[in-house]
Amino acid sequence: EATTVFTEMWRLTDKKIRGVAAANDGLGNAAIEVLKKDKMNGKVPVTGQDATVQGLQNILAGDQCMTVYKPIKLEADAAADLAIQLYKGQTPKIKDNGRVKDPESGSYIPAILLTPIAIDKKGINTVIKGGFVEKKAVCAGRFEQLCKDNNIK
Repeated sequence: EATTVFTEMWRLTDKKIRGVAAANDGLGNAAIEVLKKDKMNGKVPVTGQDATVQGLQNILAGDQCMTVYKPIKLEADAAADLAIQLYKGQTPKIKDNGRVKDPESGSYIPAILLTPIAIDKKGINTVIKGGFVEKKAVCAGRFEQLCKDNNIK
């Protein structure tokens, strides 16, 4: 469906979209597939999120500028720490910046806010070293040489 939606957007704007900030790498890939048909991949900046194999390969190919990586271990550790504090009846320790505004009530709710990491070609090793994806998956097939060229370890 994302390909259909982006195709229609591309058509309705007379192919004048100048950038795509996709909610995730899969949606970014859908935009890239449409852009490829007009040889605009790599010319229209596309970003994604989730540091998927597909997203990282699109970055290596020059079709996607970056992806957002949120290390799962850090998220899991933060959630586990919070759960333990709540289980023990403790008031959770939240950083000063750990509040988000509830759009319904307008009140601020405590939150654990972790810093996402922007990943471009230079950062792909960070995702692999973090164990989120395997090098053999990212560097498979036609991406093997691109991995060598970009010093992916």
